[in-house]
Amino acid sequence: VQLQASGGGKVQAGGSLRLSCVASGLTFIRREMGWYRQAPGKERELVASIISSGRARYADSVKGRFTISRDNAKNTMYLQMNSLEPEDTAVYYCNATVDGTPYFGQGTQVTVSS
Repeated sequence: VQLQASGGGKVQAGGSLRLSCVASGLTFIRREMGWYRQAPGKERELVASIISSGRARYADSVKGRFTISRDNAKNTMYLQMNSLEPEDTAVYYCNATVDGTPYFGQGTQVTVSS
C-alpha cells in the first residue's frame, strides 16, 4: 500500500489549501480513507474520514471549515481546508486501513501564520 500526499504549504490565517492523496496497492473503492494530522509535541489525531459512498465524519475542530472528498475512479482523496487557523499547523497524513492494518503516507506540512 502506498499513499502519496501533496498540497501542503504556508498560508496566512483565513487562507485555504487543498490536499490530495493518491493511493495504490489497495482496492481503493472498498476502503475507508482518512486524513490525520500531527502538530509538534502533540499526538496524531484524526481530522476527517470518508467511506466509499462519500459519507464523511470530521473532528469537531474542523467542522464547517474542512471538506473531505474522494474520486474512486482516480484512487484519490482530497481535503479542502478553508478558514485556516494557526492551530491547524501540522503535518497532515493520509490513511487507509487494509485488513485491520493502518497505513500512512509520508505526510505534507501545513503551516498557518497569524
